[in-house]
Amino acid sequence: MVRPGIRKTAASLAVASALAVGYSQAHAAAFALQEQNASGLGNSFAGQAAAAENASTIYFNPAGMSFLPAGPQFSLGGDYIKPSTKFSNGGSTAAGFPTSPATQRPLGSNGGEAGNPAFVPNVYFAMDVAPNLKAGIGISVPFGLATEYDSDWIGRFQAIKSEIQAVNINPSVSWKMNDRTALGFGLNYQRIDAELTNAVNTPGAVFGGVFQTVLGLTGNQVTAGTQANTAASAVAATGLTEGNVKVTGDDTAWGWNIGAMFQLAPETRLGLSYRSQMKYKVEGDVTFSNIPSAATFNAIDPTGALAGRFANGKVTLDLKLPDSFSAALSHKLDSKWTLLADVTWTGWSSIQQLRIVRDDGTELSNTPENFKDTWRVGVGGVYRYNDAWSIKTGVAYDQSPVNNTDRTARLPDNDRYWISIGAQYRLSKTATLDYGYAHLFVKNTSINQNAGNANVNGQLVGTYKASIDIIGIQYSQSF
Repeated sequence: MVRPGIRKTAASLAVASALAVGYSQAHAAAFALQEQNASGLGNSFAGQAAAAENASTIYFNPAGMSFLPAGPQFSLGGDYIKPSTKFSNGGSTAAGFPTSPATQRPLGSNGGEAGNPAFVPNVYFAMDVAPNLKAGIGISVPFGLATEYDSDWIGRFQAIKSEIQAVNINPSVSWKMNDRTALGFGLNYQRIDAELTNAVNTPGAVFGGVFQTVLGLTGNQVTAGTQANTAASAVAATGLTEGNVKVTGDDTAWGWNIGAMFQLAPETRLGLSYRSQMKYKVEGDVTFSNIPSAATFNAIDPTGALAGRFANGKVTLDLKLPDSFSAALSHKLDSKWTLLADVTWTGWSSIQQLRIVRDDGTELSNTPENFKDTWRVGVGGVYRYNDAWSIKTGVAYDQSPVNNTDRTARLPDNDRYWISIGAQYRLSKTATLDYGYAHLFVKNTSINQNAGNANVNGQLVGTYKASIDIIGIQYSQSF
């Protein structure tokens, strides 16, 4: 016979899981999301691989389930992320070939507020399945990106909207070897969805394509320039000088995570956790809009090659999301204070380029990224004020994988510093509410980018100023 508490928890888990998937498909945030619970937010997520405070340990270190109280454990929470990302022009140049007025486009605005707010939900459930053996499942959003500029901005030919979101389902088990040691293992099933848009300088793209083709055939720059300018002027005469392109795609992948937790002393706990890479072959579509007809392009190039460059069709993108390793410590200084600390390495060098290929093998775009591996370091503390209230605080330093040379308008990221505060209120012996707030200070970020061709896309030169505010709440219940 199924106990009422378990039945109730299972029903809650099903409802919360549906909400998690629904919300995550509507929102996204920074590319890698630390916000996998709200109970750790007040500590800047320091020491989460050793905390084992509630069922959310499934994500941070599955071995932590063995250190939870006996019986079913349920946790439901979410973090509201409000980024601010604003570009200031510092000498950008407009798109267009100097010798071809038909290709020249207005410079445009600074793009407005590019940071999109996001709600990042999570839900976890753990239970005993045998002596010294626990099992659980977590649903969360470990990766996300959302930037969107005004459609008339300076960098519109490089990026307008960029949205990536990944939903992770993480069934896990934990085996308590003895009173001091536990091991954990989990499988990860992820689904990723992506959407990338930007404007197209159609006459400029035609000029560049025709110029290179004719130059290759004749070796004469004057002839190539004349024919290219004629072609660009014919396209501009249609009035469709700025088109739009949208790339959408999705895929699923499997990965794994392992963890170990050691009770080094009654007051000291060490946690080690590793998450594997997730390898995707994102498949989707490229769609052009507000561009001249194929007949217009074919009148310029009867071979059909030019029209093919602007044709809708299927595309693919190979993507490896990074693996990571965390070492964390939880230490009770006395009956009131607990210290938390961690260091996390993330293998971002798995992403060196974003190469989008059509189904016939031709390259639609290839963006150098040259990401570097990163480190994150966090320190936090918990003060138990009384039997009902605990106060939390924390700081962290989080490196960005983006280098100064290859920084793009889609991900104008930089190193950041966390500072946070939070509280936990014990509703009863078996239920808690956690609240947290964090502010992230992002270093001012320079950019000097043309996405491969300044004459077609313009040269984006300037500075980004960014910051992030996060508010989280989480309910945890044991039965």
